[in-house]
Amino acid sequence: MDEYAVINGRGAMTVFETYIKTTPERLWEAITDPEMRAKYSFGVRTDSNWTAGSDYKASSAGGFDIAEGENLEVDPPRRLVQSFRALWSDEVMRAETSRVTWEIEPVGSSCRLRVTHDRLAAGANPELYGGWPMILAGLKTLLETAELLDTPGSLRYSQTTV
Repeated sequence: MDEYAVINGRGAMTVFETYIKTTPERLWEAITDPEMRAKYSFGVRTDSNWTAGSDYKASSAGGFDIAEGENLEVDPPRRLVQSFRALWSDEVMRAETSRVTWEIEPVGSSCRLRVTHDRLAAGANPELYGGWPMILAGLKTLLETAELLDTPGSLRYSQTTV
């Protein structure tokens, strides 16, 4: 079974949803603070001034560019919509720019986080969206336990020097 679906012929999308024991403000901070983000995102920090229309750049500790794009909508601590252009290999750089939407909704003393990665081409390279389950599991673990989560991705990139 494919991990993404083509919607009305307008591109593919994949949606991930999780519940995290935290506040919307703390979850927003974890998404937008470069140091905090690097802890659950394979060591990749994402730098921006986090305003609508501003650019962002995601890069590894060694300065290797991973992704870039524009912050299309910024509504702290509820919603962040970004264009996404992958840069980590020649193969993914050939892909069209896609879009990632982060939606935060308070649920009692927790938050529902929904991440939608859409505008992917039909037959998109799984590398473009395949890391989301590990990233979001690492984010949940960090916010709920203050510990780092070992995943295949985090172990792979912690041993790679670029």
